[in-house]
Amino acid sequence: MKNQEPPLDIKEAFHKFSQGGVQMSNDQLLGFILEHQGDKNCTLMDLEVLLLQIAGNSNTATREQGLSQMYFINFLLLDDFNGPLKNEVHHDMSAPLSHYFMYTGHNSYLTGNQLTSDCSDEPIIEALQQGVRVIELDLWPSTNEDGIKVVHGRTLTTPVLLTKCLESIKKYAFVKSDFPVILTLEDHLTPKLQAKFSEKATQIFGDMLYYPQTDYLTEFPSPESLKNLVVISTKPPKEYAHSDSVMDKGSNNNHVLNGSEPLSGEEEEEELWNEGLADSMAKLTTEENNGSDEDINICDLKPNQQNAPEYKHLIAIHGGKSKGSVKDRLKADSEVVKRLSLSEKKLKSASETHGRDIIRFTQRNILRVYPKGERIKSTNFRPHLGWMYGAQMVAFNMQGHGKSLWLMQGMFRANGGCGYVKKPEFLIQTNSNEDEFDPRRILQVKRTLRVKVYLGVGWRSDFGPTHFDRFSPPDFYTKVCIVGVPADCVKKRTRVIKDNWLPVWDEEFEFPLTVPDLALLRIEVKDWDQGKDDFAGQTCLPVSELRLGFRSVALHDRKGKKFKSVKLLMRFQLETFD
Repeated sequence: MKNQEPPLDIKEAFHKFSQGGVQMSNDQLLGFILEHQGDKNCTLMDLEVLLLQIAGNSNTATREQGLSQMYFINFLLLDDFNGPLKNEVHHDMSAPLSHYFMYTGHNSYLTGNQLTSDCSDEPIIEALQQGVRVIELDLWPSTNEDGIKVVHGRTLTTPVLLTKCLESIKKYAFVKSDFPVILTLEDHLTPKLQAKFSEKATQIFGDMLYYPQTDYLTEFPSPESLKNLVVISTKPPKEYAHSDSVMDKGSNNNHVLNGSEPLSGEEEEEELWNEGLADSMAKLTTEENNGSDEDINICDLKPNQQNAPEYKHLIAIHGGKSKGSVKDRLKADSEVVKRLSLSEKKLKSASETHGRDIIRFTQRNILRVYPKGERIKSTNFRPHLGWMYGAQMVAFNMQGHGKSLWLMQGMFRANGGCGYVKKPEFLIQTNSNEDEFDPRRILQVKRTLRVKVYLGVGWRSDFGPTHFDRFSPPDFYTKVCIVGVPADCVKKRTRVIKDNWLPVWDEEFEFPLTVPDLALLRIEVKDWDQGKDDFAGQTCLPVSELRLGFRSVALHDRKGKKFKSVKLLMRFQLETFD
């Protein structure tokens, strides 16, 4: 910033708090932080540490005399201290699990597409390191030493050992967050193998494994009470005759692929095979013509004998039935709580006629929403489709990088990045029909968010000199968007700053918000070109969590990894209406 003229707002703030001087003393800087930034917990001792970062250990003059205007801007760009979000958990974590959005993965073991990619524990490790709290495993019989493999059934994906997945989950479950990891199991196992899973899970997880005190919960436990525990969620097995035969009399050849055992299906109903997969794959099975995985349950074929009790007693969050109409499935049981899974397509359809039923269901129960079957390339849908109706587990392909995943990553930057975000009260409280929340209804504006984009730095450090243009510096502009309920969604952008690695835009945008609690601020920088504009960084921030004042906003790459140096200096202001 040495050769750039600082934005007027920055100069005025410096002039005000330095009382017209050319240096801002530590006391004056503390006054700026407390009064202008609203950071009430900062102390002079904190500032000593920060000034070391700005000036370096050898520059005692800066620490003793204070900050010049240039160093003041460098101070504002310290994103670790002056970032847009709080770094610590600050939501009430003592409510039932149904009161929280949860960072949720779909087919967590897949490295790529849904049909031919490898299965591995590596995507699971990466997800846990990013703070994902809900991991999905598909369990199938195998001839390997485990007897159980994790694989996307009836596809050409290559399996991974169950033991390897469980050991990696144990190792990485709580490196990012100490709040519970939930394993959603799509179970295609015989009773003997279910018992083997129980044995392996208890052996590997030990004291980390949560055992519910009763067979059926009347209310879910809280994230706080489940800290550092692994929780199992699947459909409870029914009582049926024990058989390890792949082809018993009552079984159906159409439910077997390449010699694998019949489905016992968790609850996935994942219309994966009747929702647009390639014809070549559809020929491998006629399962889609006979219902969902959950409907074709080996447990239904041979009743009257007790299943392995160990497996049943591991299940804390019970998957609900898949049969019947969506409206019937959404009827909340007053006695027990459960989890229900719907595809994005079914949820979209149901929300048009049963939106209030969905919200009522999610007040006590858990709803999981997963990608439709057409998403062969592991793409994702807009997560607000589920969040608007209180769905706690919006399950995403974490390898499906793009704008939808950026929104998911943005939501779970909230609450210190712990993987659990308290739902807004209007999605939790039971109200009369007239007062019930309806995301399709246009409400009065509750808050106005003002976003000012001052300048950007760091591209010269993080990108090669010819990355954007071969013969000239880049031409940057910034897109600023609100994503939330339909009435709040809007896109805006700055002007293009030509031929400059250190762009100064100094432009402000105003966003009236009817449901600010569900609004995300999406920010993306691009390099303007005659053809397709080049990507230069992005981030997504929950509006309800924004720290006001001047903030350093670090940008991320397409996969969501934070750049080392690229960041924007921005200002956030919120006006609230009664």
